[in-house]
Amino acid sequence: MSTFSSMHSPSYSHSFICSSSINEKKNQRFVFSSFPRFSVPANAKVFLQCQANSHQNAVLMQDGAVATKVSSVEKETPIEKLKSELLSVTSSNEWDEKAGFDINENESTVSITVVGASGDLAKKKIFPALFALYYEGCLPKHFTVYGYARSKMTDAELRNMVSKTLTCRIDKRENCGEKMEEFLKRCFYHSGQYDSEENFAQLDKKLKEHEGGKVSNRLFYLSIPPNIFIDAVKCASSSASSGNGWTRVIVEKPFGRDSDSSAALTKALKQYLTEDQIFRIDHYLGKELVENLSVLRFSNLIFEPLWSRQYIRNVQLIFSEDFGTEGRGGYFDHYGIIRDIMQNHLLQILALFAMETPVSLDAEDIRNEKVKVLRSMRPLQLEDVVIGQYKSHSKGGVTYPAYTDDKTVPKDSLTPTFAATALFIDNARWDGVPFLMKAGKALHNKRAEIRVQFRHVPGNLYNRNFGTDLDQATNELVIRVQPDEAIYLKINNKVPGLGMRLDCSNLNLHYAARYSKEIPDAYERLLLDAIEGERRLFIRSDELDAAWSLFTPVLAELEEKKIMPEYYPYGSRGPVGAHYLAARYNVRWGDLGLDQSA
Repeated sequence: MSTFSSMHSPSYSHSFICSSSINEKKNQRFVFSSFPRFSVPANAKVFLQCQANSHQNAVLMQDGAVATKVSSVEKETPIEKLKSELLSVTSSNEWDEKAGFDINENESTVSITVVGASGDLAKKKIFPALFALYYEGCLPKHFTVYGYARSKMTDAELRNMVSKTLTCRIDKRENCGEKMEEFLKRCFYHSGQYDSEENFAQLDKKLKEHEGGKVSNRLFYLSIPPNIFIDAVKCASSSASSGNGWTRVIVEKPFGRDSDSSAALTKALKQYLTEDQIFRIDHYLGKELVENLSVLRFSNLIFEPLWSRQYIRNVQLIFSEDFGTEGRGGYFDHYGIIRDIMQNHLLQILALFAMETPVSLDAEDIRNEKVKVLRSMRPLQLEDVVIGQYKSHSKGGVTYPAYTDDKTVPKDSLTPTFAATALFIDNARWDGVPFLMKAGKALHNKRAEIRVQFRHVPGNLYNRNFGTDLDQATNELVIRVQPDEAIYLKINNKVPGLGMRLDCSNLNLHYAARYSKEIPDAYERLLLDAIEGERRLFIRSDELDAAWSLFTPVLAELEEKKIMPEYYPYGSRGPVGAHYLAARYNVRWGDLGLDQSA
């Protein structure tokens, strides 16, 4: 069984610490650690620090720092003589020779290969994200970007294609054209089949030419349909993996259609990759407001004590798009809205929201807590699911098409374009709290948000001021993931005046108003994390298994029983059944009465 090379290069730090008391020789001491007699990785640091009465220090680094000599003493002891000899090294090259370093091997390079480079995802998201990282100075000094696809294309044609999608940050437009030119010079193209080891071997040869004998680290981004993942991984494994650095592979969703197909995909990937080399990407985990979720909760004392069944009445995770499948119906019809949005994006957000405090911010500690949440959840029941499909609708003289009007969709398709579900976590913190999810296409607006509705105030002195509808007085925390990112808290307050009239107002953190810097795209953060080996925002295989175990039974039941979706007009708020589902758990969808400030 062939596997990707996964040589890990830890950062070695070798230090000499010398202290000498000239006046009190009885306190002399000298401690040093020996050098390894081999070349060390590029990120290794050699550190020398000596301290005497003069308090002078010498630091020798690989990148060329000059040592400072400590003034000699009249009677030089053997220890002091050795110290003097060490401090006589004045250049990084001489130091490398003494330490046995191979200068050429100390530098490393990162080769990023976008497999499926001619596709929409690569053009619209991956290449622009890589350029943004380069513009911000986040990519390594030595890097190369290679596009790989079946389309015949030259380097110049790839650069022309990529250049049309590149933009500079609004707040950093200096040298934009110059930066683009520099980035495009690092972009190359190789045409080949995804199942051809020979073509990947040719790619490997080109990569080595650019790597120039340096330690080669390689990142492959699989921007291709899932049915050819394994072929591409197999060929890259045998013909294009790194021989002396790390090799990592980013895999795009969908990760199967159910538990069995997901497990089969994972098993096949692990024939050629270790779990540490697989980076399953869910771009929603790279969203600024999703990443801020744990910061909001764990770094603010006012929230963490409230984060439980004692104070929270329900949690809503809402995703809506104001457009249909737009020609992607063939792909979408094979998966549907539950697989496309709920089982990954929304469920991942739910796990981050509901998890216990992790031991640390280490990737494995966070992912461990997410898995515990998923394993504590009840499998989804059919009675807790509402599905819908959008139909044609005319508005303002414009006729909007039905889902089945898409030429790539079968006319008798029952694939849901809308779904609402009620989920429960059976643990001490969340027992009995309904987590309601709602996701749909061709709805009245585009929005993704988390809404936390708190319990009513017991024995509220001001109930009569709100009338019979106590929900109007409910405190609600809203985390708007997109668009127009914001966090706001609905509170009750008195309207100024002589009377006692109450009003619901928002304490609002509007990101565009608070922060002048443009929010990075999610793909930028995730690509940077993959290059740096940070796995916190990527999905582990046991997370995936737990997620599919929740949805697979109900998905199978929907398809076996051929449950008819409820039709809703294009541009509406979705099926009426979603409101009945929420009402069953005494919940009102929070996005129904959106105020202007929200």
